[in-house]
Amino acid sequence: MSEHAFDVALFGEAMLLLVADRPGPIENAQSFFKRTAGAETNVAIGLSRLGLKVGWASRLGTDSMGRSLIASMKAEGIDCSHVICDASQRTGFQFKGRVTDGSDPPVEYHRKGSAASQMGPADVDEAWLASARHLHATGVFAAISDTSLQAALKCVDVMRAAGRTVSFDPNLRPTLWSSTDTMRHWINTLASRADWVFPGMEEGVLLTGETTPEGVARFYRKRGATLVVVKLGAEGAYYDSDVAGTGHVEGFPVAEIIDTVGAGDGFAAGVVSALLESRSVPDAVRRGAWIGARAVQVLGDTEGLPTRAELEEAAL
Repeated sequence: MSEHAFDVALFGEAMLLLVADRPGPIENAQSFFKRTAGAETNVAIGLSRLGLKVGWASRLGTDSMGRSLIASMKAEGIDCSHVICDASQRTGFQFKGRVTDGSDPPVEYHRKGSAASQMGPADVDEAWLASARHLHATGVFAAISDTSLQAALKCVDVMRAAGRTVSFDPNLRPTLWSSTDTMRHWINTLASRADWVFPGMEEGVLLTGETTPEGVARFYRKRGATLVVVKLGAEGAYYDSDVAGTGHVEGFPVAEIIDTVGAGDGFAAGVVSALLESRSVPDAVRRGAWIGARAVQVLGDTEGLPTRAELEEAAL
């Protein structure tokens, strides 16, 4: 029997997502489709659907949005025993517009002062966290408040001390930080403490000053990462690894882009799941690229995330 209670643990904010019923400005929408949102929860759902044991820690209000979110996460088979539901706090939510040209849709966040933003280092149950094989972290949880930043740093440090692996997706949200310099400092601090780092190319340029995938990857490899995968959108991804050297994986063709939000989270779920299954780095990046391509062809953040059966059918 495995010594680990979970394959992957995640800390982060879940928000209720309200997707507009028609293209155009959000204010012109007449109705909205209800979905879940949150970088960490998207990855958690993606990993759970692939058969991994996933634990998620967070805070929610006891409002209808919080009840809806925790029910959705439990329905996905995710352990929510470390999600605190607090009647004195409120759940964050967001509106997302519709686009028809493949561009990023407009998003309007209502998360300031949310329950999750009140999380801090005291919310990190070290024994529970270290019972997981792996931690997946993103720059979003670190950005939502000063206390959540300290919690994010503690999570990474606990897992490193326990000898576990850590993956990190910068997932930049510049409007949540006080300045670009502050964002760059803390995101790179977290990345330097991770084993596997997954920046997008545009993020990499902003964070490192490098202008090529090779340069971005070298930046983080020099700071300790054993694997860096630079996401290149439709062009696939570039990787630089201790065990597999460097290489490029082609992207998967997409007939029509419906919504780009969540593609990077799907990519992370693919790479992390494959690496935890001891698949090769090229195979892991290929799985991530395939799931990312699926994610951009659906309306919500998680509809494109495959089941294990769908993954096996695709031979990935």
